[in-house]
Amino acid sequence: MRTAVYPGSFDPVTMGHLDIINRSALLVDKLIVGVLNNNSKSPLFSVNERVNMLKEVTKDIPNVEVMSFSGLLVDFLKELDAKIVIRGLRAVTDFEYELQMSQTNRLLDNSIDTIFLNTNLKYSYLSSSVVREVARYGGDISKFVPEQVISRVYEKCGVNKEIIR
Repeated sequence: MRTAVYPGSFDPVTMGHLDIINRSALLVDKLIVGVLNNNSKSPLFSVNERVNMLKEVTKDIPNVEVMSFSGLLVDFLKELDAKIVIRGLRAVTDFEYELQMSQTNRLLDNSIDTIFLNTNLKYSYLSSSVVREVARYGGDISKFVPEQVISRVYEKCGVNKEIIR
């Protein structure tokens, strides 16, 4: 069984993340979405909130599981008996960083390989930080995040916004 891990902060999950999840799930037998618990960041959502949002938006993808982890990615992969890391690339700057991380992971464990997926062009500008910034000022984030996440983002940002569908 080919198991892959798609790691990230997902704070919040975006349509770009969901696109990578859907496409990755077609490539492997089992896809673990690994929500990083990074103590050096001040996330908008708690790890449990991010895990629950991801479970909700991926519930219809049968081979996707969502779980949190902390520490080294290679250790998380070992726990899961996974050998593949999935990463999305939006721009050249992403590639430089992701290549460095991929090479580091490979040095830490030479059985780990990384698959890079180009982000769908319609999401190439999108990041969780863009979503947070637009939401903080009451901007429309409906094209950026899954519908189930919209009101939660506004609430966390302290914005009282009526969602118009």
